[in-house]
Amino acid sequence: MKTNIVEISPKQLASGQAEEQLQLVADYLCSGQIVAFPTETVYGLGANALDEQAVQGIFAAKGRPSDNPLIVHISDVKDIDKVADLSKFTPIISKRLQLLADKFWPGPLTCIIPASKQLAENVTAGLDTVGVRIPDHPVALAILQTVNLPVAAPSANTSGKPSPTSAEHVYHDLNGRIPLIVDGGETGLGVESTVIDLTSMIPTVLRPGGISIEQLNDVLGQVIIDPAIAYASIGQLQPKSPGMKYTHYAPEGELLVFFRDSIHRVLETINDLPLDKRLGLICSNDSYHIFFEQANIEWSYLQLHQARAEEIARQLYKWLREVDKLGIELIFIEAIAADGVGYAVMNRMIKAAGGKVI
Repeated sequence: MKTNIVEISPKQLASGQAEEQLQLVADYLCSGQIVAFPTETVYGLGANALDEQAVQGIFAAKGRPSDNPLIVHISDVKDIDKVADLSKFTPIISKRLQLLADKFWPGPLTCIIPASKQLAENVTAGLDTVGVRIPDHPVALAILQTVNLPVAAPSANTSGKPSPTSAEHVYHDLNGRIPLIVDGGETGLGVESTVIDLTSMIPTVLRPGGISIEQLNDVLGQVIIDPAIAYASIGQLQPKSPGMKYTHYAPEGELLVFFRDSIHRVLETINDLPLDKRLGLICSNDSYHIFFEQANIEWSYLQLHQARAEEIARQLYKWLREVDKLGIELIFIEAIAADGVGYAVMNRMIKAAGGKVI
Protein backbone atom coordinates (compact mmCIF):
# COMPACT_ATOMS: atom_id res chain seq x y z
CA MET A 1 0.00 0.00 0.00
CA LYS A 2 1.27 3.45 -0.86
CA THR A 3 1.00 6.02 1.93
CA ASN A 4 0.15 9.47 0.62
CA ILE A 5 0.71 12.70 2.54
CA VAL A 6 -1.44 15.79 2.19
CA GLU A 7 -0.64 19.05 3.97
CA ILE A 8 -3.40 21.03 5.65
CA SER A 9 -2.16 23.87 7.83
CA PRO A 10 -4.20 26.17 10.08
CA LYS A 11 -3.04 29.02 7.83
CA GLN A 12 -4.50 27.30 4.76
CA LEU A 13 -7.78 26.78 6.61
CA ALA A 14 -7.97 30.43 7.66
CA SER A 15 -7.46 31.58 4.07
CA GLY A 16 -9.96 29.09 2.62
CA GLN A 17 -7.28 27.29 0.61
CA ALA A 18 -7.79 23.78 1.99
CA GLU A 19 -11.18 22.80 0.58
CA GLU A 20 -9.78 20.40 -2.00
CA GLN A 21 -7.57 18.68 0.59
CA LEU A 22 -10.43 18.43 3.10
CA GLN A 23 -12.69 16.87 0.50
CA LEU A 24 -9.97 14.35 -0.32
CA VAL A 25 -9.74 13.35 3.35
CA ALA A 26 -13.53 13.11 3.61
CA ASP A 27 -13.64 10.89 0.53
CA TYR A 28 -11.12 8.52 2.10
CA LEU A 29 -13.07 8.30 5.37
CA CYS A 30 -16.50 7.98 3.71
CA SER A 31 -15.21 5.14 1.52
CA GLY A 32 -14.14 3.12 4.58
CA GLN A 33 -10.43 3.94 4.53
CA ILE A 34 -8.31 5.11 7.46
CA VAL A 35 -6.56 8.47 7.72
CA ALA A 36 -4.00 9.86 10.18
CA PHE A 37 -4.60 13.47 11.20
CA PRO A 38 -3.37 15.94 13.83
CA THR A 39 -5.17 16.86 17.03
CA GLU A 40 -4.04 19.15 19.83
CA THR A 41 -2.84 16.12 21.82
CA VAL A 42 -1.18 13.65 19.41
CA TYR A 43 -1.83 12.46 15.86
CA GLY A 44 -4.90 10.22 15.57
CA LEU A 45 -5.64 7.32 13.22
CA GLY A 46 -9.21 7.81 12.12
CA ALA A 47 -11.98 5.72 10.58
CA ASN A 48 -15.75 6.03 10.23
CA ALA A 49 -16.98 4.98 13.68
CA LEU A 50 -20.19 3.55 12.17
CA ASP A 51 -18.35 1.17 9.81
CA GLU A 52 -17.07 -1.99 11.50
CA GLN A 53 -14.80 -2.97 8.61
CA ALA A 54 -13.26 0.50 8.46
CA VAL A 55 -12.62 0.44 12.21
CA GLN A 56 -11.02 -2.99 11.90
CA GLY A 57 -8.48 -1.32 9.61
CA ILE A 58 -7.30 0.74 12.59
CA PHE A 59 -6.61 -2.36 14.67
CA ALA A 60 -4.82 -4.04 11.75
CA ALA A 61 -2.63 -1.04 10.94
CA LYS A 62 -1.60 -0.45 14.56
CA GLY A 63 -1.39 -4.09 15.64
CA ARG A 64 -3.74 -3.03 18.44
CA PRO A 65 -5.54 -5.59 20.64
CA SER A 66 -9.23 -5.72 19.75
CA ASP A 67 -10.33 -5.57 23.40
CA ASN A 68 -8.94 -2.02 23.69
CA PRO A 69 -11.81 0.45 23.05
CA LEU A 70 -11.42 3.49 20.81
CA ILE A 71 -12.24 7.16 21.38
CA VAL A 72 -14.77 8.71 19.03
CA HIS A 73 -14.31 12.29 17.80
CA ILE A 74 -17.12 14.66 16.88
CA SER A 75 -17.05 18.32 15.86
CA ASP A 76 -19.95 19.70 17.90
CA VAL A 77 -21.70 18.77 21.13
CA LYS A 78 -25.04 18.70 19.29
CA ASP A 79 -23.71 15.64 17.41
CA ILE A 80 -23.64 13.65 20.65
CA ASP A 81 -26.78 11.77 19.60
CA LYS A 82 -24.79 10.16 16.75
CA VAL A 83 -22.57 8.32 19.24
CA ALA A 84 -24.50 8.17 22.52
CA ASP A 85 -27.65 6.38 23.64
CA LEU A 86 -29.53 9.34 25.09
CA SER A 87 -32.26 7.05 26.45
CA LYS A 88 -29.71 5.74 28.96
CA PHE A 89 -28.66 9.19 30.14
CA THR A 90 -29.66 9.83 33.73
CA PRO A 91 -30.14 13.46 34.77
CA ILE A 92 -26.81 13.33 36.58
CA ILE A 93 -24.93 12.04 33.50
CA SER A 94 -26.51 14.77 31.40
CA LYS A 95 -25.57 17.44 33.93
CA ARG A 96 -21.98 16.21 34.25
CA LEU A 97 -21.55 16.11 30.48
CA GLN A 98 -22.98 19.60 30.05
CA LEU A 99 -20.72 21.06 32.72
CA LEU A 100 -17.61 19.47 31.22
CA ALA A 101 -18.53 20.26 27.62
CA ASP A 102 -19.14 23.91 28.49
CA LYS A 103 -15.76 24.16 30.21
CA PHE A 104 -13.42 21.87 28.27
CA TRP A 105 -14.80 21.19 24.76
CA PRO A 106 -13.22 21.55 22.29
CA GLY A 107 -10.25 20.24 24.24
CA PRO A 108 -8.25 17.29 25.55
CA LEU A 109 -11.05 15.66 27.55
CA THR A 110 -12.77 12.37 26.69
CA CYS A 111 -16.06 11.57 28.42
CA ILE A 112 -17.28 8.00 28.87
CA ILE A 113 -21.05 7.89 28.29
CA PRO A 114 -23.68 5.30 27.25
CA ALA A 115 -22.93 4.17 23.69
CA SER A 116 -25.28 4.29 20.73
CA LYS A 117 -26.04 0.98 19.03
CA GLN A 118 -25.28 2.75 15.73
CA LEU A 119 -21.58 2.60 16.54
CA ALA A 120 -19.53 -0.25 15.16
CA GLU A 121 -19.23 -2.87 17.91
CA ASN A 122 -15.43 -2.95 17.67
CA VAL A 123 -15.28 0.76 18.57
CA THR A 124 -16.47 -0.02 22.10
CA ALA A 125 -14.84 -3.48 22.37
CA GLY A 126 -18.30 -4.82 23.25
CA LEU A 127 -18.87 -2.39 26.14
CA ASP A 128 -22.13 -0.47 26.51
CA THR A 129 -20.18 2.80 26.91
CA VAL A 130 -18.06 4.91 24.58
CA GLY A 131 -15.42 7.60 25.01
CA VAL A 132 -16.24 10.82 23.14
CA ARG A 133 -14.40 14.09 22.68
CA ILE A 134 -14.26 17.24 20.53
CA PRO A 135 -10.64 17.95 19.58
CA ASP A 136 -9.26 21.48 19.89
CA HIS A 137 -7.32 21.57 16.63
CA PRO A 138 -8.46 23.51 13.56
CA VAL A 139 -7.43 20.77 11.12
CA ALA A 140 -9.13 17.99 13.08
CA LEU A 141 -12.31 20.05 13.45
CA ALA A 142 -12.35 20.95 9.75
CA ILE A 143 -11.99 17.26 8.81
CA LEU A 144 -14.81 16.25 11.16
CA GLN A 145 -17.09 19.00 9.86
CA THR A 146 -16.37 18.07 6.25
CA VAL A 147 -16.85 14.31 6.66
CA ASN A 148 -19.94 14.81 8.89
CA LEU A 149 -19.41 11.45 10.56
CA PRO A 150 -18.21 10.40 14.01
CA VAL A 151 -14.57 9.33 13.64
CA ALA A 152 -12.96 6.69 15.85
CA ALA A 153 -9.31 7.57 16.34
CA PRO A 154 -6.64 6.18 18.67
CA SER A 155 -3.07 7.49 18.41
CA ALA A 156 -1.51 6.98 14.96
CA ASN A 157 1.43 4.81 16.04
CA THR A 158 2.35 1.16 16.19
CA SER A 159 0.59 -0.20 19.26
CA GLY A 160 2.63 0.15 22.45
CA LYS A 161 5.16 2.61 21.02
CA PRO A 162 5.47 6.35 21.79
CA SER A 163 2.54 8.31 20.42
CA PRO A 164 3.22 10.48 17.36
CA THR A 165 3.40 14.25 17.69
CA SER A 166 4.30 14.92 14.05
CA ALA A 167 3.42 13.54 10.62
CA GLU A 168 7.01 12.30 10.38
CA HIS A 169 6.43 10.06 13.42
CA VAL A 170 3.27 8.66 11.82
CA TYR A 171 5.07 7.96 8.55
CA HIS A 172 7.89 6.20 10.40
CA ASP A 173 5.44 3.82 12.11
CA LEU A 174 2.72 3.33 9.52
CA ASN A 175 4.24 3.89 6.09
CA GLY A 176 2.77 1.21 3.81
CA ARG A 177 0.06 0.34 6.35
CA ILE A 178 -2.31 3.27 5.83
CA PRO A 179 -3.35 5.16 2.69
CA LEU A 180 -3.24 8.78 3.88
CA ILE A 181 -1.54 11.04 6.42
CA VAL A 182 -2.67 14.63 6.95
CA ASP A 183 0.36 16.76 7.86
CA GLY A 184 -0.81 19.61 10.08
CA GLY A 185 2.53 20.30 11.77
CA GLU A 186 3.57 19.33 15.30
CA THR A 187 0.90 18.90 17.95
CA GLY A 188 0.73 21.36 20.84
CA LEU A 189 -0.05 19.45 24.03
CA GLY A 190 1.90 16.26 23.36
CA VAL A 191 0.05 13.85 25.69
CA GLU A 192 -3.31 12.23 25.11
CA SER A 193 -6.65 13.45 26.40
CA THR A 194 -7.86 12.88 29.95
CA VAL A 195 -10.55 10.18 30.07
CA ILE A 196 -13.33 10.44 32.65
CA ASP A 197 -16.17 7.97 33.19
CA LEU A 198 -19.42 9.86 33.74
CA THR A 199 -21.48 6.68 34.21
CA SER A 200 -19.95 5.71 37.55
CA MET A 201 -21.42 6.77 40.88
CA ILE A 202 -18.60 9.29 41.32
CA PRO A 203 -16.98 10.58 38.10
CA THR A 204 -13.86 8.43 37.65
CA VAL A 205 -10.66 9.34 35.82
CA LEU A 206 -9.57 6.36 33.70
CA ARG A 207 -6.58 8.08 32.09
CA PRO A 208 -4.83 11.28 33.17
CA GLY A 209 -4.10 13.70 30.35
CA GLY A 210 -4.35 17.27 29.15
CA ILE A 211 -7.07 18.26 31.63
CA SER A 212 -5.84 17.91 35.21
CA ILE A 213 -7.55 16.20 38.13
CA GLU A 214 -7.64 19.59 39.86
CA GLN A 215 -9.51 21.16 36.95
CA LEU A 216 -12.08 18.35 36.93
CA ASN A 217 -12.59 18.66 40.68
CA ASP A 218 -13.22 22.39 40.27
CA VAL A 219 -16.04 21.72 37.81
CA LEU A 220 -17.62 18.53 39.17
CA GLY A 221 -16.93 18.93 42.89
CA GLN A 222 -15.46 15.45 43.28
CA VAL A 223 -13.72 12.96 41.03
CA ILE A 224 -11.82 9.79 41.86
CA ILE A 225 -8.97 8.01 40.08
CA ASP A 226 -9.54 4.46 38.85
CA PRO A 227 -7.21 1.96 40.57
CA ALA A 228 -6.43 0.45 37.14
CA ILE A 229 -4.28 3.52 36.46
CA ALA A 230 -1.78 2.00 38.89
CA TYR A 231 0.66 -0.16 36.98
CA ALA A 232 0.05 -3.21 39.17
CA SER A 233 -3.53 -3.43 37.90
CA ILE A 234 -2.64 -3.55 34.20
CA GLY A 235 -4.05 -6.65 32.55
CA GLN A 236 -6.34 -7.53 35.44
CA LEU A 237 -9.37 -5.43 34.52
CA GLN A 238 -11.49 -5.10 31.39
CA PRO A 239 -10.43 -1.74 29.96
CA LYS A 240 -13.10 0.97 29.71
CA SER A 241 -10.57 3.36 28.21
CA PRO A 242 -7.50 3.24 25.99
CA GLY A 243 -4.31 2.97 27.99
CA MET A 244 -5.71 1.04 30.95
CA LYS A 245 -4.69 -2.51 30.13
CA TYR A 246 -1.49 -2.66 28.10
CA THR A 247 2.01 -1.22 28.35
CA HIS A 248 2.24 1.89 26.19
CA TYR A 249 4.63 4.56 24.96
CA ALA A 250 7.74 2.36 25.32
CA PRO A 251 11.02 2.92 23.46
CA GLU A 252 13.04 -0.03 22.14
CA GLY A 253 15.66 0.33 24.88
CA GLU A 254 15.06 -0.23 28.58
CA LEU A 255 13.66 2.82 30.38
CA LEU A 256 14.06 3.52 34.10
CA VAL A 257 12.36 6.37 35.98
CA PHE A 258 14.34 7.89 38.84
CA PHE A 259 13.81 10.54 41.49
CA ARG A 260 16.47 13.15 42.21
CA ASP A 261 17.18 11.81 45.67
CA SER A 262 17.97 8.42 44.06
CA ILE A 263 20.74 9.62 41.75
CA HIS A 264 23.28 7.70 43.81
CA ARG A 265 21.38 4.49 43.00
CA VAL A 266 21.42 5.37 39.31
CA LEU A 267 25.19 5.74 39.54
CA GLU A 268 25.47 2.36 41.30
CA THR A 269 23.41 0.79 38.49
CA ILE A 270 25.65 2.34 35.84
CA ASN A 271 28.83 1.17 37.58
CA ASP A 272 27.66 -2.43 37.20
CA LEU A 273 27.09 -2.11 33.44
CA PRO A 274 29.44 -3.03 30.57
CA LEU A 275 31.55 -0.06 29.47
CA ASP A 276 30.18 -0.18 25.92
CA LYS A 277 26.52 0.10 27.00
CA ARG A 278 24.79 2.96 25.15
CA LEU A 279 23.23 5.12 27.88
CA GLY A 280 20.69 7.91 27.71
CA LEU A 281 19.72 10.52 30.28
CA ILE A 282 16.66 12.78 30.32
CA CYS A 283 16.68 15.04 33.36
CA SER A 284 16.64 18.57 34.72
CA ASN A 285 19.67 20.83 34.55
CA ASP A 286 20.02 20.68 38.34
CA SER A 287 20.12 16.88 38.39
CA TYR A 288 22.64 16.78 35.57
CA HIS A 289 25.01 18.93 37.63
CA ILE A 290 24.87 16.29 40.37
CA PHE A 291 25.67 13.55 37.84
CA PHE A 292 28.50 15.66 36.43
CA GLU A 293 30.02 16.30 39.85
CA GLN A 294 29.79 12.70 41.05
CA ALA A 295 30.83 10.72 37.97
CA ASN A 296 32.32 11.14 34.54
CA ILE A 297 29.75 9.36 32.39
CA GLU A 298 29.70 9.36 28.61
CA TRP A 299 26.04 9.65 27.68
CA SER A 300 25.15 8.52 24.16
CA TYR A 301 21.98 10.61 24.48
CA LEU A 302 21.52 13.58 26.79
CA GLN A 303 18.41 15.75 27.04
CA LEU A 304 18.17 18.51 29.64
CA HIS A 305 15.01 20.40 30.55
CA GLN A 306 13.67 22.89 33.07
CA ALA A 307 11.42 20.35 34.84
CA ARG A 308 8.28 22.16 33.64
CA ALA A 309 5.46 19.66 33.13
CA GLU A 310 4.02 21.42 30.08
CA GLU A 311 7.38 21.42 28.29
CA ILE A 312 8.02 17.76 29.09
CA ALA A 313 4.50 16.80 27.96
CA ARG A 314 5.14 18.42 24.56
CA GLN A 315 8.53 16.76 24.12
CA LEU A 316 8.32 13.38 25.89
CA TYR A 317 7.28 11.19 22.97
CA LYS A 318 9.71 12.98 20.66
CA TRP A 319 12.55 12.23 23.09
CA LEU A 320 11.55 8.57 23.36
CA ARG A 321 11.61 8.32 19.57
CA GLU A 322 15.03 10.01 19.40
CA VAL A 323 16.59 7.41 21.70
CA ASP A 324 15.29 4.69 19.38
CA LYS A 325 16.91 6.36 16.37
CA LEU A 326 20.24 6.39 18.20
CA GLY A 327 19.98 2.79 19.40
CA ILE A 328 20.15 3.71 23.09
CA GLU A 329 20.02 0.56 25.20
CA LEU A 330 19.27 2.01 28.65
CA ILE A 331 17.57 5.34 29.34
CA PHE A 332 17.21 7.06 32.71
CA ILE A 333 14.43 9.65 32.91
CA GLU A 334 13.85 11.92 35.90
CA ALA A 335 10.47 11.98 37.61
CA ILE A 336 8.65 15.28 38.08
CA ALA A 337 6.01 16.56 40.47
CA ALA A 338 2.78 14.66 39.84
CA ASP A 339 0.38 17.59 39.93
CA GLY A 340 -1.53 19.28 37.13
CA VAL A 341 -0.34 17.99 33.74
CA GLY A 342 2.62 16.47 35.64
CA TYR A 343 0.33 13.65 36.78
CA ALA A 344 -0.30 12.67 33.16
CA VAL A 345 3.41 12.96 32.33
CA MET A 346 4.35 10.68 35.23
CA ASN A 347 1.67 8.19 34.15
CA ARG A 348 3.22 8.05 30.66
CA MET A 349 6.78 7.78 31.99
CA ILE A 350 5.95 4.88 34.30
CA LYS A 351 3.98 3.05 31.62
CA ALA A 352 6.81 3.53 29.13
CA ALA A 353 9.21 2.12 31.74
CA GLY A 354 7.01 -0.90 32.37
CA GLY A 355 6.65 0.23 35.99
CA LYS A 356 10.40 0.28 36.67
CA VAL A 357 11.15 3.11 39.10
CA ILE A 358 14.35 3.79 41.04
